[in-house]
Amino acid sequence: MTADRHGAAWVYLVGAGPGDPGLITLRAVECLRRADVVIYDYLVNPAIVGHASPSAELISLGRPDTGRLITQDEINTQLVTAAREGRTVVRLKGGDPSVFGRVADEVAALRDAGVPYEIVPGITAGLAVGAYCEIPVTHHDDASAVALVTGHERDAKTGSALDYAALARFPGTLILYMGVKRTEEWSQALIRHGKSAATPVAAIRWATRARQEMVRCDLGSVAATAAKGRIRSPSVFVVGSAVDRAPDVSWFTARPLFGTRVLVTSTPSTAAKLRDGLAALGAEVLTGPVIRIGDPPDWSPVDQAIDRMAAYDWLVFSSANGVDYFMRRLLMRGGDVRRLGPVKVAVAGTGTAERLHDYGVRADLVPERFVAESLAEALVERDAGSRFLLAGASRGRHVLAPALERAGARVDRIVVYASSDIAEPDPVVADALAGDGIDWITVTSSASARSLVRLYGDAIRSARIVSISPVTSDELAGLGYEPAAEASPHTVSGVVDAIVESAQVGG
Repeated sequence: MTADRHGAAWVYLVGAGPGDPGLITLRAVECLRRADVVIYDYLVNPAIVGHASPSAELISLGRPDTGRLITQDEINTQLVTAAREGRTVVRLKGGDPSVFGRVADEVAALRDAGVPYEIVPGITAGLAVGAYCEIPVTHHDDASAVALVTGHERDAKTGSALDYAALARFPGTLILYMGVKRTEEWSQALIRHGKSAATPVAAIRWATRARQEMVRCDLGSVAATAAKGRIRSPSVFVVGSAVDRAPDVSWFTARPLFGTRVLVTSTPSTAAKLRDGLAALGAEVLTGPVIRIGDPPDWSPVDQAIDRMAAYDWLVFSSANGVDYFMRRLLMRGGDVRRLGPVKVAVAGTGTAERLHDYGVRADLVPERFVAESLAEALVERDAGSRFLLAGASRGRHVLAPALERAGARVDRIVVYASSDIAEPDPVVADALAGDGIDWITVTSSASARSLVRLYGDAIRSARIVSISPVTSDELAGLGYEPAAEASPHTVSGVVDAIVESAQVGG
């Protein structure tokens, strides 16, 4: 929290960019992470709101189509009140705050109240469409300039501040914002003042997001096209000959998961890998963990086991999280992989083996099937009378230890991380499931499956579920939510591949 000498915390007027979460600035992310309150436009991608601290209060400004709208005066009051309470505020706006974002109104209110503020720019949608639709909004042959124009002036204005005669003569590309409802008004005004009705027009909806749509027409037909419902808000209009240079399929829309929205429910480390893999292929990713992991309540059993590592024949990990927490503890205490010495390492799946390899250790045993029973069978077959150290979560199926003990093994079990359910639904996730919808939900553990169903219930039935393993699939099926796909191999990459395969076959 940052406050001035009068006690008011800072307000950050932040541009969220056009929608693709990869286009948000580093400064914007910094502000979101330190915010106590985030007041955001409903058009902002939920994945961007997700950069806020879990403890931050999130306030959506509502949707015009539901009537849940907050006036500008009310927004100004919220900003000032929260800052005077000593809370750091982020006012998160789509695009750039200074481009049709009414930032001047909010700045005036903050100045009058003596509240310190900072304006953080973002990429405006009108320019982003140039890259994501491959429309060269400036071009050495077609467009020596580009103009950003409002298609919807304030209703309270007397007359128009727009000089349509000058805009009709403009030697370049016109980009109109907020123009869907008044398409006929601005298009006919341009034609009346001399702009050719044959001028190419592109209307781009949800620019830079997985649901991006581009409709081509011309200035003379754009109003009729909008009236037929082919052009809907939120859209920007690009008017000019540069539109004809855009390909039918841009680099953005050519990616295999373009148009796919995925909810990732994993813990942060796994979610990051899933998000990166999915986003690189064109998917729009929303992260909403359903379980929380953290340090165990007592590290002493882990420390003692590390100190006695030479007493064990096998170290066994049942999850990638177990690898992370054990190895971090080992390194934090001044050790390294040499502490493992002659101890052999077994893991329950290739995903866990990959995480272990990140620490420079190769697994000695990876069972063919990603289940504890398969790992137990393989260990019994190889080394039934040995001494095993099982490093896992505070909760789980507890299948491995009994199976080894029945075969005559000596087994010690240590809790290297605590696992608990998220208590309340994430409002951003709940809105996405109930409103615009999610195409796929990734589930990477049985515990996640149970918590997901408890938190969101029937709301998840509108999406398809992809499971990471047979055990997770069985858990989902038992809860009444049969997965539509299962990863093979049972890894994060396998989850991504399963979604891609389904997309390629039209599933």
